[in-house]
Amino acid sequence: MQADSATLHPTAAKSKRLRKPTKHGRYQLFFMASPFLILAFLFSYLPLYGWIYAFYDYRPALGIAHSPYVGFKWFTTMVSNEVQRAEVVRVLRNTFGMNLLGLMTSVVPVIFAIFLVEIKSTWYKKMVQILTTLPNFVSWVLVYSFVFMMFSTQTGFVNGVLMDLGWISEPINFLASDSHIWIKMTLLGLWKGLGWGAILYIAAIAGIDQELYEAARVDGAGRFRLMWHVTVPGLMPTYFVLLLLSIAGFISAGFEQFYVFQNAVNAHDIEVLDLYVYNIGIANSSFSYSTAVSILKSLVSVFLLFIANRLSKMVRGESII
Repeated sequence: MQADSATLHPTAAKSKRLRKPTKHGRYQLFFMASPFLILAFLFSYLPLYGWIYAFYDYRPALGIAHSPYVGFKWFTTMVSNEVQRAEVVRVLRNTFGMNLLGLMTSVVPVIFAIFLVEIKSTWYKKMVQILTTLPNFVSWVLVYSFVFMMFSTQTGFVNGVLMDLGWISEPINFLASDSHIWIKMTLLGLWKGLGWGAILYIAAIAGIDQELYEAARVDGAGRFRLMWHVTVPGLMPTYFVLLLLSIAGFISAGFEQFYVFQNAVNAHDIEVLDLYVYNIGIANSSFSYSTAVSILKSLVSVFLLFIANRLSKMVRGESII
């Protein structure tokens, strides 16, 4: 029967032989992927050797070999010491709070991409896309300089306009204030990444079958009906994948943004976990304790990754890992 099958369907048998990867092909694919594997090893796995500092009372003058071994002292300190426990809870609250706001605004790039695609004028569409994408390539230091120029108490444009209009009697120090700091940082992050975040959704819209739009038009669907019943459902798989990946990296808030915007007034509410690790590790030279806190961050990130993977299976029927 097998011989007859091969005789009756020579093309199928030939394609079956072609689909089987050769030994040379397997090695070729491995060598193509090897640079990325090396980069992942150097920058993601090799630094994990530094976790050993969390089990020592590390002192730079002595080196790791002569620093006293303390076991799990720094891990128990995070739980047993009331002050340290309160600090860890505070930075976790800040981290989760601002990241939750970030997840809540993750739908904005989707809306922006949909309306951008609907613009008929090509030159205007390109101009808007360029102007909204450029901030992604500007460093947070320059963003802070721009914000300082706009909201400074002495030479700031916003305070000058408000005082000229008579709405305020004295300048408002927007930067040296902890009022609504989470919302301020979320809006700045949204402004900076709006155009860049919309690129994937624009590509996903381009991949939607045009016959769906034609069929909807035949049924009498207008412009907004097309967006709601064709474009939005076509974007949902991409949106859920990016959302679940954001949940997986939930604990890794943007360090650079909060580092440049922190000051003595807003430090209590702006200090996220990454910034806390930097402040106690570099600024206060508590290297061992900061390493223990960073390990806590890694464990929380892995836990959130499994939650995101579980949600992916429930929502999409596919896992992300």
